[in-house]
Amino acid sequence: MKTTACDEPRWLDDDEQMSWRAFLRGTATLLDLINKDMEDDNGLALNEYEVLVHLSEAEGHVLRMSHLAENLVHSRSRLTHTVRRLESEGYVERFRCADDRRGINCKLTKAGFKKLQKSAPSHVESVRRHFIDLISKEELVELGRINSKFIVEHKETEED
Repeated sequence: MKTTACDEPRWLDDDEQMSWRAFLRGTATLLDLINKDMEDDNGLALNEYEVLVHLSEAEGHVLRMSHLAENLVHSRSRLTHTVRRLESEGYVERFRCADDRRGINCKLTKAGFKKLQKSAPSHVESVRRHFIDLISKEELVELGRINSKFIVEHKETEED
């Protein structure tokens, strides 16, 4: 629900404010730590790795750029820059969609697949070290359930 200028804001109480700020700082810290590990260990930023993963899971290792953007956690313009960097390294290639000349496909190359295979072990170790190993299995499941609510809410808002 969005508020209008005449609505009274529903201010956060102390506990809500503390939780919200901890969520923001915790998420940013976690992503920064994993990104630093990825760059140090593999020469890939986390968002570049994420693109390679999504392409590796797609049929024929190809996704339309618009579909790739929908599945990632960053903007379309940032995706374009990310894909451009990956393309310059030879990890992906872009080409026009055969069935819709306006659309652009992105394909994982053999070099990109090899880079992904080489990077995956250190990525998963970083995720374990900075995230999985710090919380209980129950907390992990609950966190996944909570975050799924945000995704569902966001999807429903987009469809309205």
